[in-house]
Amino acid sequence: MKCFMPVWFLIHPRGLVLRREGADGVAIPSDEDAAAFGVDPRGGHALGSLDGEVAIAAALGEDVAVAAPFEIVDAFGLRGFYRALGEERFRLAGMANQLVDWASTHRFCGRCATPTERALDERAMRCPSCGLLAYPRISPAVIVLVRRGEEALLARGARFPLPFYSTLAGFVEVGENLEQTVGREIREEVGIEVKGIRYFGSQPWPFPHSLMIGFNAEWAGGDIVVEPKEIVDAKWFRADALPNVPPRLSIARRLIDAWLEEVAGR
Repeated sequence: MKCFMPVWFLIHPRGLVLRREGADGVAIPSDEDAAAFGVDPRGGHALGSLDGEVAIAAALGEDVAVAAPFEIVDAFGLRGFYRALGEERFRLAGMANQLVDWASTHRFCGRCATPTERALDERAMRCPSCGLLAYPRISPAVIVLVRRGEEALLARGARFPLPFYSTLAGFVEVGENLEQTVGREIREEVGIEVKGIRYFGSQPWPFPHSLMIGFNAEWAGGDIVVEPKEIVDAKWFRADALPNVPPRLSIARRLIDAWLEEVAGR
């Protein structure tokens, strides 16, 4: 009978802990590694399975020393390890980041300020005084590729750390449906109106707790007028004259690639 040994997605306050293997390889810390870091297994968050092993997330304290062959990778830097980790490890790393962030920000009841405790029968933080349950936070956000004939609208966000152009996105506000959010965000960020809003797909983006919901939309009118606090530049681009675009790990790139395939097939 196989003995299942956990693999540990260890989240330091500065990011995910990875173990270097050779010049380009990385690995998720093993059960032995977690023990060496002083991790208490009782405080872990179950993530599911990974290559037949149990995957668990756990927090490391700020005072825990992390030295070679281990390193800490922050949320932005983690995207650069997408290829090395592979899709499933990258997904679990994001899930681990989200769960550890949730547990650390819900240590006290939001209603009566009593210290919370982990619920035994569901993923929730429970107040032992008033019974309030706090579940992992998920913040829905729309992300949209707007088309105008043979062109697509791409923008460079003011907070983008790298100089690439991407699709427009924004968080859902209270009282809105997703289609209303699409229209409002496009109007606020670039000043145009859209129609023909069509669902494309979704992607969890747990840095720390977003759910990206993708749409296509058609230009309905108006000229581009950017909101400078949000957008540095926005333009209509043809498929044969694209700027730098996001890497393939994001739903923004999936929206762009699907449009490119459609244009190429005409």
